[in-house]
Amino acid sequence: MAQYDYDLFTIGAGSGGVRASRVSASYGAKVAVAEERYLGGTCVNVGCIPKKLLVYASHFGADFEDAAAFGWTVGERHVDWAKLIANKNKEISRLNDVYRKLLRDSGVTIMDSHAEIVDPHTLVVDGKQITANYILVAVGSWPIVPKIPGAEHAITSNEAFYLPSLPEKVIIVGGGYVGVEFAGIFHGLGAKVMLLHRGPLFLRGFDDDCRETLAEEMKKQGIDLRFNTRVEGIEKLTAGLRAMLTGGTTADVDHVFYATGRDPNTQALGLEEAGVRTKENGAVIVDDYLKTSVDNIYAIGDCTDRLMLTPVAIAEGRAVAETLFNNNPTRPSYVNVPSTVFSTPNVATVGLTEAEARERHRSIDVYKTNFRPLKHTLTGREDKIMMKIVVDAQTDKVLAAIWSGRMPAKSYRGWRWP
Repeated sequence: MAQYDYDLFTIGAGSGGVRASRVSASYGAKVAVAEERYLGGTCVNVGCIPKKLLVYASHFGADFEDAAAFGWTVGERHVDWAKLIANKNKEISRLNDVYRKLLRDSGVTIMDSHAEIVDPHTLVVDGKQITANYILVAVGSWPIVPKIPGAEHAITSNEAFYLPSLPEKVIIVGGGYVGVEFAGIFHGLGAKVMLLHRGPLFLRGFDDDCRETLAEEMKKQGIDLRFNTRVEGIEKLTAGLRAMLTGGTTADVDHVFYATGRDPNTQALGLEEAGVRTKENGAVIVDDYLKTSVDNIYAIGDCTDRLMLTPVAIAEGRAVAETLFNNNPTRPSYVNVPSTVFSTPNVATVGLTEAEARERHRSIDVYKTNFRPLKHTLTGREDKIMMKIVVDAQTDKVLAAIWSGRMPAKSYRGWRWP
């Protein structure tokens, strides 16, 4: 008789948890996964996938305008937001089913419920105790809204994907991936957008030329960028909201959308009782092999607060499976992880920023160009593309490749550069 009900019990069926579960099962492990919300996690349901679909939708307005310069006649047009969201929901539902089938076909038991850890080898699911040799925590993260007066009236990306109507006016608070991406989405679909960021320039951590180029291009489009600005409070009006901004000014809008970061979604899991150490924000502390302070409990993905990128979570999930069930201790690498921002225009980078390269290398060469795409010699748009490569002057090794421009970007966020 087996000592435990399962060899591996995964809490969370996002991209990382699904990968770890499927690969572990392929190595002969008996695996179960518990998911209390939706299969596929943030990326599939309220992240990368639906966001990219909305980004595609937002580009058609400019494409229709550009078509005239190439001889096309385009008639009257408008955005049917309800139809767009319904079609998006249909695709997400299809992907949920795909994930369910992938798990079942791999021999993984699926429990559509909340799981809580009782001790290092015991969990409770739907009031029933279940034991496992190893427990994997892959519960992802959750958007956060600062505690300001009226914060309960704000929305996050979770709600933005299901708004009943397209807002006419919206304030987006935050200068990370989500903020700049949704600014482009709402603006492209016809909304008046104000993007606020508490610092002097958004996309902190990206190359400065990249950040400056994106800011210039977004301003050209008519997006109202307000740097060094915060929302001090939100007041509910008869119709819409009034946001009190830094400096005493106000703005009346339909929605105030916070994109100011995400916290690990580790509440009510029983981690503390099981002896798992966490950081102040709830992030699970793990070693190089994703093991927590408890030998048989591992954690991957956003809940560890390392790189919150889907392919990183997938790589971590595979690493855990290799380590535990294939006699192949695997440590994921976080070096040279490419990143794409589906802003308008797109941003893509891999490697160091120029500033980091100057700090770490004796001398560097920087190759940079700005140019107007051939397409816009007919459309009249003043869009610019910026391309940049940073090279170690001593070895000719490429240290960074950086791009900003309105061009189709492939979905390679988080894939490792060889």
